[in-house]
Amino acid sequence: MTVRDGVLILDYGSQYTQLIARRVRECHVYSEIHPCTLPLAQIKALSPRAIILSGGPQSVYAEGAPQSDPGLFELGVPVLGLCYGEQIMAQQLGGKVERSDEREYGPARLTVHEPVGIFAPFQKGEELNVWMSHGDRLTQPPKGFRIIGQSDNAPLAAIADPDRRIFGIQFHPEVAHTPRGIELLRAFLFGVSGLEPSWTPGSFIEDAVARIAAAVAPDERVICGLSGGVDSSVAAVLCHKALGDRLVCIFVDNGLLRAGEFEDVVRTMRQSFHLNLVPVDAKQEFMSALAGITDPEKKRKTIGRVFIEIFEAHAARVENAKYLVQGTLYPDVIESVSVRGPSAVIKSHHNVGGLPERMKLKLIEPLRELFKDEVRRVGDALGMPSDVLQRHPFPGPGLAVRCLGDLTQERLDVLRKADAIFIEEIRAAGLYDSIWQAFAVLLPVRSVGVMGDDRTYEETCVLRAVSSTDGMTADWSRIPHDVLAKASARITNEVRGINRVAYDVSSKPPATIEWE
Repeated sequence: MTVRDGVLILDYGSQYTQLIARRVRECHVYSEIHPCTLPLAQIKALSPRAIILSGGPQSVYAEGAPQSDPGLFELGVPVLGLCYGEQIMAQQLGGKVERSDEREYGPARLTVHEPVGIFAPFQKGEELNVWMSHGDRLTQPPKGFRIIGQSDNAPLAAIADPDRRIFGIQFHPEVAHTPRGIELLRAFLFGVSGLEPSWTPGSFIEDAVARIAAAVAPDERVICGLSGGVDSSVAAVLCHKALGDRLVCIFVDNGLLRAGEFEDVVRTMRQSFHLNLVPVDAKQEFMSALAGITDPEKKRKTIGRVFIEIFEAHAARVENAKYLVQGTLYPDVIESVSVRGPSAVIKSHHNVGGLPERMKLKLIEPLRELFKDEVRRVGDALGMPSDVLQRHPFPGPGLAVRCLGDLTQERLDVLRKADAIFIEEIRAAGLYDSIWQAFAVLLPVRSVGVMGDDRTYEETCVLRAVSSTDGMTADWSRIPHDVLAKASARITNEVRGINRVAYDVSSKPPATIEWE
């Protein structure tokens, strides 16, 4: 898919920008996020059918306030400005924006003046619950615009130039706190812009398969570093659909996987999807390299180095390999071009970074247009089982970042058993699919315990479960106490080496989801 089929979203730094893209895609319309500084020539080259200007945290009067080329309003393409997007649009088109005495943040009531364009689904005089988040406010619309909605604190809460199909609203239709916001967005997409709801998992698969097949010559082969996670599994099955056995998947057992995971993945991918899969037992190589390392960053870098060495050795045996498949997702792409600039590195991740250049391979990233939930829907359309698609995210370094301190085979086995019990219990309680990520952590912290008539001095296990939509932020899951009690009792009774279990009630931020 390309923006020629959908919506260009220009990002002014709003915390809701990704949510705008999600809402548009929920309407089965393709959308892409680009920085608001995207040059006009590139906007023209993208040929979007509609443009949405996101909100943003700054004042239009702030030094260095983000702006777009005003020439975008002369392209004849429908434009919808949201919050800061409305203000900068109005300012650039000759309207007047003033600093407000009070910042308005939270719920508000908006009255519809004219049910035109984006307000076509509503009645004149109808009141809507909306979510405001602004400091400045528009006080005079640009020439040719008229007021189509207002609130108590924002007399120009919605403006329109219907002839040019340009609209601006002071509130956020993309958030759940604007209950009928999706109706407004649908009116912009379908009524104003004349788009078709053609963005579906089926259309994505058809388009992706055609692109992959066209890119890879008949005599060329493609390598995939399979991890067993959702992203790499869907990417592998999608590429196999396009390439058949010319796709060679290499699955490395680094000794840091969950209980039974290596065997399960090999069986599923071979039997259900007939992938050309090369399983590699490299547990000993990883454990030898990690011996004595306790620093989290050194663990990650060591795992990454050893993985590259092993993967490269096995990939070299694949004749005429020209491409490497990676499960890059759209949030990674967005982050690299964000108007706010690349985020600070919180931790390095073990992936296949460095391999394409080192092995002189071209990249195939079939999922780079998708969010995580969309990847799962594509996998479902490909016929992949739910136990693969709903599998909780698993870090690249595996249990190495959940087994704090020394990485010994004994401690990893203890952690594996505890983790398996916790997952069994939340599955039995019907909670697994409603939790973003759940796992056990083993701490190098010993405490005194009593088992039977014996005194013990063993390590501590922490259980972690979070709710999230994309992993960027997360809240700790409110698991019922009886479920936690059963998991705790089973772990201390069945896993020798643990005599104390705790539950992590930290959210992200300030904590991260993983412990290292």
